[in-house]
Amino acid sequence: MSNQKGGVGKTAVAINVAGALNEQGHEVLFVDLDPQGNATENLGMREAYDEGPPSLFDVLSDAEQRSYITNLVREHEEMDVVPSNIDMTAVEPELTLSRRSGQQLSLALEHVEGRYDYVIIDCPPFLGNLMDNALYAAQNTLIPALAETTSKRAFELLFDHISALEKDYDIEIRDRGVVLNRIDVRKIQAREMIEWVENAFDDTPVWRVRERAAVQRAMTEGSSLFVEAPQCDQVDAFREIARGLDKQFRRRRVSHD
Repeated sequence: MSNQKGGVGKTAVAINVAGALNEQGHEVLFVDLDPQGNATENLGMREAYDEGPPSLFDVLSDAEQRSYITNLVREHEEMDVVPSNIDMTAVEPELTLSRRSGQQLSLALEHVEGRYDYVIIDCPPFLGNLMDNALYAAQNTLIPALAETTSKRAFELLFDHISALEKDYDIEIRDRGVVLNRIDVRKIQAREMIEWVENAFDDTPVWRVRERAAVQRAMTEGSSLFVEAPQCDQVDAFREIARGLDKQFRRRRVSHD
């Protein structure tokens, strides 16, 4: 989940997409790579954010502690979680010193990723080493954005950054879709931006999620809409995203029976 523009509801989209994939029967690992730890807190794991080392900081900055990521994984009723930590606020310069600064997360995830159908990485809202690590590890991106004109520049900056990363590491990073979030269709600008995005991303899925107070309330309770507000009309929007990802990755819904 990547967009260097803050305030787009990236964490809310990430948590609810993870919840939707879980409802589809998939095993999901959620990695909170944002030093602010919003997802960690919104999934009811605030105590993990304040815990002493070793933490995700050590896993990313010390090659000898990469395998410790297995000990960081915490259970949530909808997904497993690798929580962020307050020490992550100092990880950017540490990654700059690493020989393979953009590959540390990928190397750590090798110890756990085989257990899961999906790994959702919640990126920080800035372009830097952590974003590079997420993009290199996933080599796929889902872009939450607001239906406002400032998103145009955010898309441009993100894709410029992705292009540079692809060249540096000789990889291909695929955009799997845009999630236009917190849409208020009463606003002319929102309707115009929806049209612009759908034209600009004519060969990429564009999903729409409307503004609903239930989304924030659910996260306050530590879960997605699928647990806290399954009656909310936007549950179907996230189901559509999950089905779209399953189609792209050729995965099938798994029965819980």
